Amino acid sequence: MNSITEFFQYILNSEELIRTGGLLVITFIVFAENGLFFAFFLPGDYLVFLAGVFCGTGILDVPIAILLISLFTAAVLGSLVGYIFGKYFGDMFENRPDSLFFKKKHLETTRKYFDKYGSRTLIISRFLPIVRTFAPILAGLVKMPFVSFLINNVSGGAIWIITLTGGGYLFGERFPEIVNYVEYIILFFLAITTFTVIKAYLNARKEANQDSSSSLNQPE
Repeated sequence: MNSITEFFQYILNSEELIRTGGLLVITFIVFAENGLFFAFFLPGDYLVFLAGVFCGTGILDVPIAILLISLFTAAVLGSLVGYIFGKYFGDMFENRPDSLFFKKKHLETTRKYFDKYGSRTLIISRFLPIVRTFAPILAGLVKMPFVSFLINNVSGGAIWIITLTGGGYLFGERFPEIVNYVEYIILFFLAITTFTVIKAYLNARKEANQDSSSSLNQPE
């Protein structure tokens, strides 16, 4: 049991992952978190940002071009796997009971974004924890045209990685002392993540209550 706990502590520690796992581990986690439903809890935003920071300071000894290409490819391929899974196994997935690695509410929250933003959700969701994982799965589930999915998937992946990893690299290169404040960066991203998830949940709940009230008030 202790070894399992230590494993989860390790994979949730972005700084330790980058320092010890290097490019290979970072790339795999980005791939998993962008489309494998059981990986929704993995660090996403602050992992790719810190990867850029550590690359800029030289702690991660990888050329920035290789880092950007690797993370972009992982993000796009991860979402593609999620899309294929949703397209061919979506019905089974949608009807499965809640478990440690799957919550139906995450799927419903993502559905609300699709109802509101359509295919653009694949771009917007890149900056939304949990929704980022389930968006490509739901795109496959609703049989979104592959060309439309591919365009939005590639665009979203490029914007996400260039903004966070590229931005992190510039910070690390120009302000190398930022590595002394890594814990504050993680706390900042965690605060944004928590706020985003709670806000999405409350909005979805509010809309569900409004829909329910509208149905009750309709004349028979």
